[in-house]
Amino acid sequence: MKKICTLTLISLFFSCNSSAQKKELAENFSVTKTETEWKAQLSDLQYYVLREAGTEPAFSSSFNNNNLKGVYVCAACETPLFKSEYKYDSGSGWPSFDREIKGNVAYSVDYNLGIARKEEHCATCGGHLGHVFDDGPSETTGLRHCINGAALKFIPKKDE
Repeated sequence: MKKICTLTLISLFFSCNSSAQKKELAENFSVTKTETEWKAQLSDLQYYVLREAGTEPAFSSSFNNNNLKGVYVCAACETPLFKSEYKYDSGSGWPSFDREIKGNVAYSVDYNLGIARKEEHCATCGGHLGHVFDDGPSETTGLRHCINGAALKFIPKKDE
């Protein structure tokens, strides 16, 4: 009986990460589209990452080795999210930044792996970007914004 109660409590804990959190989050964004509209606009990988909170394979993004000057924007709505000067090589396999463009990234808590992680979203459309961790460069912010390259577009800086 004790095992059944324990298993029930564990399953309730994990199910509390319900769609209510996602629904509440989605209601706060100025750009909203139907699932059909997002699927028509985004590639399969972009849809999986941005709309289903998926994760692209490590080391698969061309942005890992991008050292050009410019700005990384949301692949869904083109909101500026990260400046190239915030980017660094974390060795994690995903584009990493030590800070975001203030006000353009929203945060929530993700329990998908059974632990609390700080999840990042585009503050305009709510697209899932990745997660932020406290193991970034200590000489700057100490943060590592671990971002799916599929959630981003890169706009190179125009020559002045």
